[in-house]
Amino acid sequence: MGRPSWNESVENVRFPAISRLPGVDGRDKPGHDGGGISRWVNPIAGKGRVIAPLLALAALALPLGNALADDALIRSFRQGGDVASVGVVEAGADTEIEGPQAIYSGADGEIYLLDQVNGRVLRFDPRKPAEATRSLELPSDLRPTDIVVARDTIYVWDEGPRALQATGPQDAQTRSLAVTRSVSAPDEAVLSAFAQTGSQEIGEEAATRSLGDGKPLRSRQTIASHGRGQVVADVNALDKKGVSISLQIKDGAALAKLKMQVRSRIGSVELLDVDQRGRIFVLGENIPTDATDQPSTFVARYASNGALEGVYELPLDKQVALSRRFVTVSAEGDVYFLRTRKGGVDLLGVGFRPMKNGQTIDLAPPAPAIPSYALTDFGKRKGATAATRPLDRTQVVQTALQFANVRWRVNAGAYGADPDRSCSGFARIRRPGYLHGKLGQEVVGIPYCWGCHGALPRIAAEIGAGRLAGNVCTRNDPRPDVAGVDCSAFVSACWGLSTHFTTMAIPAISRELSNPWDLLPGDALNKPGSHVMLFMRFTPDRRAEVIESSTGGCNGKVCRNIYPLASLLARGYRPVRFRGLANDMSAPTPVAAVATATPMGKTKPENARPEALDQNGAEKPAKGAVKTRAR
Repeated sequence: MGRPSWNESVENVRFPAISRLPGVDGRDKPGHDGGGISRWVNPIAGKGRVIAPLLALAALALPLGNALADDALIRSFRQGGDVASVGVVEAGADTEIEGPQAIYSGADGEIYLLDQVNGRVLRFDPRKPAEATRSLELPSDLRPTDIVVARDTIYVWDEGPRALQATGPQDAQTRSLAVTRSVSAPDEAVLSAFAQTGSQEIGEEAATRSLGDGKPLRSRQTIASHGRGQVVADVNALDKKGVSISLQIKDGAALAKLKMQVRSRIGSVELLDVDQRGRIFVLGENIPTDATDQPSTFVARYASNGALEGVYELPLDKQVALSRRFVTVSAEGDVYFLRTRKGGVDLLGVGFRPMKNGQTIDLAPPAPAIPSYALTDFGKRKGATAATRPLDRTQVVQTALQFANVRWRVNAGAYGADPDRSCSGFARIRRPGYLHGKLGQEVVGIPYCWGCHGALPRIAAEIGAGRLAGNVCTRNDPRPDVAGVDCSAFVSACWGLSTHFTTMAIPAISRELSNPWDLLPGDALNKPGSHVMLFMRFTPDRRAEVIESSTGGCNGKVCRNIYPLASLLARGYRPVRFRGLANDMSAPTPVAAVATATPMGKTKPENARPEALDQNGAEKPAKGAVKTRAR
């Protein structure tokens, strides 16, 4: 049986069935069995309002039975720039909604929300909906994509961990965050917490996660829990459907042994927290091996003795935008979910579903019909004729790595004027975030450029000639005077296409894979009309490593990211294989190739044959390139 439908919308103020309201359930009965949420009755913080007490009176007369708990809307933020709002960049053609990237629950129960579009961290208490939100302003030179809170220090990820501390009066509604060197370097628990969401240095897995070669899966994770201090988890594969998890206090006694079993095939497994009551919370995924089934992402809760108590199914769907850290657990054991949607952002308290110890976790509802695409669906898309060169997976992977790892020095023409042109519809300027303040400095990665396309040699020549680098104004018309690639142009270039195929056109030149576990390096995860990522590999802990061109997750450039696979599938991403690679079933391993960056325009080692390189130092196109027509 799947999760019950969520019958709530901010615009119409509709709510779940009254019998499923949080706060009316008894301990260990269906409902929010955390500790914080279960002590109050569905307070909805829209401008500080509490709008459900009258409904709760009616709920007292209704039997609970075995109904599942729906999710509670804890606080809602509209789009904007004041403290009651968050920065949201609305979706357009080939762009996803970009909003807050992460949430984290602090030791005192307050939620920290990374509002990176507005350059700040919002802090509020989910148990006090009428209390004002406080703003912690980020340093102007930081463009973070993730957040972890440890003790009194806020750590953000901006191509590495940065330690911040608040300055100014304690009771001020707005304070500043400043980089601090008064605290020691991030410890193993902080680095492992970042690694949970793929925030880690390239090639850093062995240092932060102690990952083996994945045969069998073994992953050591360290967390700074709310209830038991630093806890170490060893995750070991039992089979394709299950894992065992051994927990111990760091440098101390054994804590518990857990078992997680799913119906189809298990994806990533992450220890999230141990609450003040000793209950253990583990993020897991069920990833089907057939397109007719549906993926699910959940938090499993275990008693202190290791017995499974139940699960919190995370409400991921195609309307929920991509974010990096979308779930967090409070010290009291409440599970919160970050839902970024059109026009705003919600913090949800996730409903709890009791289960029997040892029960297989099976949450997926019947699958909807899989849409198919024909050329007539694409309207104004670009033409389907493209020049290609003979292609194999190794070339695709090498091209992607060159886009992500190329080094180049930011000249005045590439940087542009200060102040730069503002974007329409949101508080941002044209220049990608990773280039701010980098005039005259060396940076890594090709810039994101809305509507731009081209091969790496062409982009290198344009930037070298002083053309503007990048354009993140996705609500404006594309500009002809800027260089870089957007998401689909990047994938098109990696696939050797001289024509830019948008995410709506990619289904016409690719084949959807019925089993997502069949993905090979050089395939893609495509969400038509929204975003596309080039697949690189499955990590040893069963997450998807991708390279993408993104304004949010990559801070305005081409970069490597790691995502839980089920969360991508649930959001509408489909695993696809370019038809030009259909007969190449090789699987190159790209990990070793990402250790060092390549100078701008260089696509071969320095000792490559000179006749193989063009005037920009890039590999010449192969002879015998042919014209193909998509069918």
